[in-house]
Amino acid sequence: MSLRTAAAAGALLALVLSGSALAEVHRYVVIANGEKVGHLTADVQGRTTSVDYAVVNNGRGPKARERIEADANGLPVTWTIEGESLFGSPVAERFTWKAGQAEWVSQADKGQVAAPKPLLYIGNDVSPWMLGVYVKALLRAPDRTLPVLPGGRLKLTEVRKVTLGQGKAAVPVTVYELAGIDLNPDYVLVDGKGELFAAGGLIREGYEAEVPKLDVIRREIAQVRAEEAQKKLAHRFAGPVRIRNVRVFDPVSMTLSGELKTVGVFGDRITGVWANDAAGPAPVGETVIDGQGGTLLPGLHDMHSHTSLSSNLFNLAAGVTATRDQGNDNEELLAMLEGLRVGRLAGPRIVRNGFLEGRSPYSARNGFVADTLEDALRDVRWYAAHGYWQVKIYNSFNPDWVAPVAAEAKRLGMGVTGHVPAFSSPDRVIRDGYDDIAHINQLMLGWILDPKEDTRTPLRLTGMARGKDLDLKSERVQATVRLMKEKRIALDTTAMILERLMLSRSGQVQAGDAPYLDHVPIGYQRYRKRSFVTIRTPQDDADYQGGFRKVLEVLKMLDDNGVQLLPGTDDGTGFSNLREMEVYVAAGISPGRALYLSTLGAERYFKRDHELGTIERGKLADFILVDGDPVANISALRKTRMTMVGGVAYYPAEIYEHLAIKPFAPPPPVIPPRPEAP
Repeated sequence: MSLRTAAAAGALLALVLSGSALAEVHRYVVIANGEKVGHLTADVQGRTTSVDYAVVNNGRGPKARERIEADANGLPVTWTIEGESLFGSPVAERFTWKAGQAEWVSQADKGQVAAPKPLLYIGNDVSPWMLGVYVKALLRAPDRTLPVLPGGRLKLTEVRKVTLGQGKAAVPVTVYELAGIDLNPDYVLVDGKGELFAAGGLIREGYEAEVPKLDVIRREIAQVRAEEAQKKLAHRFAGPVRIRNVRVFDPVSMTLSGELKTVGVFGDRITGVWANDAAGPAPVGETVIDGQGGTLLPGLHDMHSHTSLSSNLFNLAAGVTATRDQGNDNEELLAMLEGLRVGRLAGPRIVRNGFLEGRSPYSARNGFVADTLEDALRDVRWYAAHGYWQVKIYNSFNPDWVAPVAAEAKRLGMGVTGHVPAFSSPDRVIRDGYDDIAHINQLMLGWILDPKEDTRTPLRLTGMARGKDLDLKSERVQATVRLMKEKRIALDTTAMILERLMLSRSGQVQAGDAPYLDHVPIGYQRYRKRSFVTIRTPQDDADYQGGFRKVLEVLKMLDDNGVQLLPGTDDGTGFSNLREMEVYVAAGISPGRALYLSTLGAERYFKRDHELGTIERGKLADFILVDGDPVANISALRKTRMTMVGGVAYYPAEIYEHLAIKPFAPPPPVIPPRPEAP
């Protein structure tokens, strides 16, 4: 080898090891439910990278243009991001490190710290390219862990090695778990050169055919984690259980018992509710759980969930023992239900609804997307054959198909729920066969917007600002209310999601997030301080504030008129379910009434109230232990100490510790059974 060749090779090696690269363009696509919904292009020129990223799915999606300058070790020293967040709010984020000083400005916050050398910055509105940057940095770090800005630490763990692609195009990749950014870890695939290959729905262009294989890998990893969590967190009892020193909530009267009670459980059933017997030892062979004066109430319900293995744990930690899944990957959901049935997985009881969307440029890629009425009817029959409870219709569904689809669903024994399809109306879908409407905004937009306006777009959020001037006594509103009462139509409210979106302001912590936000990882803290709406003037702010106040008025008006409210979240953190209860109370609904709606009221809607919804002998042992009195203060629900599903106990403190979240309340004391005397 000549000296010149050796020098060039050495320079190239140094360049690679330094984290830089030769000029190269990396292209990726974003896939959702088998369809392309976005792209990412990264143009790497030495230490400078320019990223173009855009996603359009369900009528919305983030867009980012990034420019990254790295130091000799590959750490970003300048990072600028411009574009739009999920619902179109403008993004202008910047990070710089220079001369021992790190500074950043984002939607969530701004700050500066002394930093003798560059530190890894966790971007707030960055593209998935960031995951590759973080992995590269962590692979060079001792123990593969690093402190990061604005705070916290990242940790990288190798999970497995796989080969993707065929023949000469085959690429060996390593799957890493990246923890410390969000509530759940990210799984990032990098090739032998350390370059990003795939993450989430993103995959290197030309390897789209490998997405099904990646989905299988992702499910296997998630399944293993979930099964390990169940073994670690589930507490089963060999004999009877005696829960002492509790006040019991009665959803029928919406009150607490005046005196302390003892509740018995054996197997998966409640064996009795008795006068408190705290004095003296329990009978031989019985486990005692000391409620210490707390409240025992039936498990809460999330009537609008999109279930995942991780959301199951978050829901249990929040006292949610039953959910209604409003749309999912059908194969994944059915596999999850089997895991729950046989006890391999932890989670609430799940009532499954089948997602049914129509084809348009705004389609949500979930469940089934129908191109024709015949396709839609075939999909309904598939859902019926697989035991689904309802069909859920979505925004791009042809309004003329609703009536025949609803008729077929009901012929097969299913109900119908959903959004109000674009260019239809709440009154029409009710007459066409809906049993309930999903989301309070889907109901209210029928009173606010012109029928010709397109709700497949973010207008279904931004249009709610016009609601501030809505007259609830108008005939347009009252005609719908009368129709809902006549047809016994329920409303799946998800009011807290409207609050979260309409009242989001850059850098501000909302009231619903303040109680828990400092317990969770830094990336999620910052995510909750971003804005999802565009506020250009004080009037914009006032319009959204006034629009949400009208949401509260509608909640109260519907409840006063006897329309059944189904508390739901459209979220998977569990924290949101607790906020939904607080929003009901803020609307003027009493805490006792809100608790009824989330317990017995939900089970009456499911027609399972003979088995669930109250704490009484013979019913399934689904209930929660709360530190405090949620009838006096609904926020006491945020201190749930135990969640029991079918007689299996979970302690939220243990769940949160497992999820790297600081707990909110300790487990109750548990006294193991006394053995029989010899």
